[in-house]
Amino acid sequence: MTRVLLRIMAAALLLVVSGLICWRVLAPAELSASARTPTPPTPSTMLHGVTSRLNVAPLVVDGTVRVYAAKHQVRADGPVTARAVYTARWSFRRWPEQLSAVVASGTTVVTRWSDGKLVAIDARNGTEIWRADGPDAPGYAGHRTGATAVWNPPGLRAAAGTVVVTEGQTLSGYAVSTGQSIWTTTVPPGCVDGFTTGTGAYLCATGAYDTSTGAALTGWPAAPYTPVGCETEGCAAFRDAAGQGWLVTPAEPRRVPALDDPLATLVAGTVITASSSQSDLPSPSGSPMVTPGPDASAATPPASGASEATLSPGASEATLSPGASAATASTTVVPPMLPAGDSPSSFFAAVAGRTVDGAALWTTPGPARVLGGDAGVVLLLRPDNTLDGVDALTGALRFSYPLLYGPDKEDTLDWKPGLYHVTDGFLAVERLNRDAPDDPESPIYYLTLDTVLLVALPG
Repeated sequence: MTRVLLRIMAAALLLVVSGLICWRVLAPAELSASARTPTPPTPSTMLHGVTSRLNVAPLVVDGTVRVYAAKHQVRADGPVTARAVYTARWSFRRWPEQLSAVVASGTTVVTRWSDGKLVAIDARNGTEIWRADGPDAPGYAGHRTGATAVWNPPGLRAAAGTVVVTEGQTLSGYAVSTGQSIWTTTVPPGCVDGFTTGTGAYLCATGAYDTSTGAALTGWPAAPYTPVGCETEGCAAFRDAAGQGWLVTPAEPRRVPALDDPLATLVAGTVITASSSQSDLPSPSGSPMVTPGPDASAATPPASGASEATLSPGASEATLSPGASAATASTTVVPPMLPAGDSPSSFFAAVAGRTVDGAALWTTPGPARVLGGDAGVVLLLRPDNTLDGVDALTGALRFSYPLLYGPDKEDTLDWKPGLYHVTDGFLAVERLNRDAPDDPESPIYYLTLDTVLLVALPG
C-alpha cells in the first residue's frame, strides 16, 4: 500500500512539474536583449565584391548593422561586411505572436506583429523606442531566409517620417519618432501592399495618398500604379493604369513617355531599357552602338576581404540560360521585367540608357538581366552569375566580378537568383537550385544552407 501511495505521489509531482515547464515554455512572453558593445563602424568604401554568405536575408540599416527576421524574433548583428551571421548584437522576441514585417527609417527599426502591435527599436543598440496598437497583421511568411519580411514587408511602409500601415480597407499613419497615431482613413479594396515615393506619397492599386495626412492626392493619373526603379520605398517613378510612365515631382507627376516601355526602369535619372533584340534600341547620334567602356578585365578589382573578381573556369559572358541558344537569343519573345526585388525570369539581348526626354545615351550588349541601380550604377547580372556595374550616364563599365564567395574554394556559380534587395551600397541575393520547385518550403528550393550572398558595391 505504501508503495502504491508513493507511486501516486511521484506521478502527481511529475505532472505538476511538467505543467510548470509547459507553462514556462508556452506562456505568452517577451524577451529583449540590448547591445553591450559599441555600434560597428561603417564599412570601408574600398571594400567591394562578395563579402558575406548568410543563411538569412539581411536588411542593412544605417550602414552599420544587419537586421534579420524570424518567425517570432527580430535580431541584428554587425559589422555589415562580416563573413557569416554573427552572435546577435541585440534581439527582440515575442511568443506566441509572429513577426509579420520589418521596415527601417534612419536608425529606427519598426516591427509589425500578428496581434497588430507595432514596436520600434533603435537599430544601434536594440533598445525599445516606442510601441503602438495597430490593426491585426498576417503571420510570418518569410520562409527560411526571412527575405519577404524585411525586403517586401507586408502592409508596412515608411516615408517622410511616417510609418504607413495597411490592413483591409484601412490605411493608417504613425510618427516614426514617437509612434503616435497621426491619421486613419478608409480606402477602396486592394490597397494593402503599395509603395512610397521620395516626396511622401503612398501609391497603391486604388489611388495615391499623402503619407503625412492620409488625404487622397489630386492631379495624379489613374491607378493602379506600378513602381519603377525601386522596390517598395522612395520611388522616383511609376507607371499608371494605362502603362504610361511618370516621374515623381514635389508637385504633380511629370509625364515621361520614355518610361512607357514595360521593360524600362530608372537609375539616377537615366531611363534604362532592356530589349530582346539589340536592333530595337535606339543608337545615340545615329551611331550603330556605344560600347560600355573598358573590358571587365580593366574594371577595379575588389579590395582584400571581398571575393576575388575572377570568373570561374569555363565561365563566359556569352553563356545563355538553360534551354536558350545563340541563334535565338536576339529574337526570343520575353515577358516584361518583373518588379524590383523579384527574380528576373529572362536575359535580354541588349540594355540601353536614355534621357527622360528619350534621347539615346548608350547601348551595351547582353545577355543580361537588369537588377536595378545604386549610386548611379546600373547592376547587370550575366548568365554565368557575373555582376557588372555600368555607369548610368555613360554606359562605361565600372566594375565586374562573379557572385562567388571567395573564401570557400568549393563555392559555385551554378545557381539561379531568387529574391534580391539593393540598398545603401549593397546587393543581397538569394541563391536557388537551378531546378528548384516553386515552393520555397521545399528542401531543395535553396542552393545551400548559407544561401544568401551580400555584395558590397563600389561607391
